[in-house]
Amino acid sequence: MRPELVTILLAMAPISELRGAIPYAWSQGMNHVSAYILSVIGNIIPVVPLLLFLGPVSKFLRRFKPFDKFFSWWFSRTLRRSRLVEEYEALGLVLFVMIPLPVTGAWTGSVVAFLLGIRFRFAFPAIIAGVLLAGIIVSSVCLGVIHIPAFIRH
Repeated sequence: MRPELVTILLAMAPISELRGAIPYAWSQGMNHVSAYILSVIGNIIPVVPLLLFLGPVSKFLRRFKPFDKFFSWWFSRTLRRSRLVEEYEALGLVLFVMIPLPVTGAWTGSVVAFLLGIRFRFAFPAIIAGVLLAGIIVSSVCLGVIHIPAFIRH
């Protein structure tokens, strides 16, 4: 598979998002700008369907016990991490999405926006802004512009 496609797919995935896509792209010899742009595009692709359809899809699937258990677990886990968004709403959503750590990012930000009832017209631009900033942070770390303290790396 072409590295450009893999980069987009990695950025779309809920675990890796652009935190995994940018380093992968660079490891494949892709230039920094292309890696950033493809990763941002890939990370944004799932946001619209998540914001628009997570409610109806989860409501339908929760009629079945395994899905109900999954959504209960996922939603309660996500809400525990959403204090920043609850307090600052759209700005908190930008900050939440831009922090390139596990259980933050566009996927979790979309779920938080859904669970807290943040309307699409506020959530979507906030998540895009967060993704753009997260891409800058990840790129800066990969370039060595931002150094990660040793106690965090281990």
